[in-house]
Amino acid sequence: MSERHLLAFDIGAESGRAIAGRLAEGRITLRELHRFSNGPISLFGRLHWDVYALLEELKKGLAVCAAELPPVQCLAVDTWGVDFGLQAADGTLLGLPFAYRDPRNIPAMEAFLARIPQDRLYERTGIQLLPFNSIFQIQALKDHNAPLLAAAERLLFMPDLLTYLLSGVPINETTISSTSQMIDPRTRDWAGDLLADLGLPPSLLQQPIEPGNLIGSLHPRVARETGMKTVAVAATAGHDTAAAVAAVPAQGGRWAYISSGTWSLVGIERPTPLVTARTAALNFTNELGIAKTVRFLKNVAGMWLLQQCRRRWNAEAPVGYDDLKRLAEAAPAFRAFVDPDAPEFLNPEDMPEAIRGFCLRTGQAPPEGHGPITRCVLESLALKYRAVLDDLASVAPEPIERVHIIGGGSQNWVLNRFAADATGRTVVAGPVEATALGNILGQALALGLVGSLEEARRLVAASFRLETYEPRPSSAWDEAYARFRQIVRHASAPAGDTA
Repeated sequence: MSERHLLAFDIGAESGRAIAGRLAEGRITLRELHRFSNGPISLFGRLHWDVYALLEELKKGLAVCAAELPPVQCLAVDTWGVDFGLQAADGTLLGLPFAYRDPRNIPAMEAFLARIPQDRLYERTGIQLLPFNSIFQIQALKDHNAPLLAAAERLLFMPDLLTYLLSGVPINETTISSTSQMIDPRTRDWAGDLLADLGLPPSLLQQPIEPGNLIGSLHPRVARETGMKTVAVAATAGHDTAAAVAAVPAQGGRWAYISSGTWSLVGIERPTPLVTARTAALNFTNELGIAKTVRFLKNVAGMWLLQQCRRRWNAEAPVGYDDLKRLAEAAPAFRAFVDPDAPEFLNPEDMPEAIRGFCLRTGQAPPEGHGPITRCVLESLALKYRAVLDDLASVAPEPIERVHIIGGGSQNWVLNRFAADATGRTVVAGPVEATALGNILGQALALGLVGSLEEARRLVAASFRLETYEPRPSSAWDEAYARFRQIVRHASAPAGDTA
């Protein structure tokens, strides 16, 4: 493989990066060029994404790339799922996109399901029912009589929107589109009957384009402004989880993945969707992946809880993640558990207080201090992984023997160890920059630099150091799991029913 340079813009709900990938001699090396903060902004009580600020950060990344690297052959953008922007006919952005944690989505989901039965929605889309899915966000716009929707000529999901602002080419890429709950996973195309139920004109959406395709070039005006030369723009796996899963360094079968970041996405890769009454009852999702794959998974509220605890603690005195890991290791084991997906953890003002409140209402002594609270979060996540993997194994076509933890959360050696011990499965941790890698691999497929997903994964395995954690059987984890399941049932029971 002759030397090639590719540029990935990987943007999460907490931060974004411009990362350059160098492909040479059968290996990939990464270099971070620019990092920036991200997060929703509050306007009149509503949460939005500042797309214009994000665009300026992308331009800064392009400028650094132009100044410090040889010419890059391609670039692409990936982001979190479900959120979108609306455009007028001339490409003008109609307002700032809403952020998925905006509270208007919950009543909108209830309103939608009052018209369209939940089982029909799942049968058509195979998507996990979550209040922030795009279909419910659109319902929220309609419920609030938002004039933007009526004026819109195009709907672009966040990576598509940022790609448009860089290239001038409008697309709806398949992996990000599938998070909307408006795609039929069997056809990998829009579910027209659901669009009709929403009152959306088909012209609002583009024909979904598969990842691994070139779509155009960097817009000349953006190139001049940033000092870049002509560079191709690709549709990569626009959904960050799809990108991360593409970079799982696995071969063969019998493996699951946990894409560990703000969210933990726990699942398996399949050639076709799994849409049955059983998978609906378990609330598993069928999101579309690179190379015509399906990501059969469940969303778990991952490092979000610890991120928000740290944010609260940093307001008083700075504390690093490594410090929190060491404090968690030293804290007493199995004192209290939380359900990471409990509604009170969606977006509380004070996450440590929300954790204490959950423990009190479920009859547990609340943890106090950084170490015990961090241990509570990490043990609870590991036990949640076990619950999801057990459910996953009950519908998967083959046993799950090892778990690949990828993404930023794979650096948390305490959680990796807990996950291996709690699930009784071998855990392989890494690579850390899985999402940026998957973005780059999508570009490499578009350029013909790698010939298949399997070849791309071998390239990742040859390029990055992985850590393996073998499970240590323990009755203490089994007892903790039984308590955890009971606590989750208690927390989710209707008021007055704690049986």
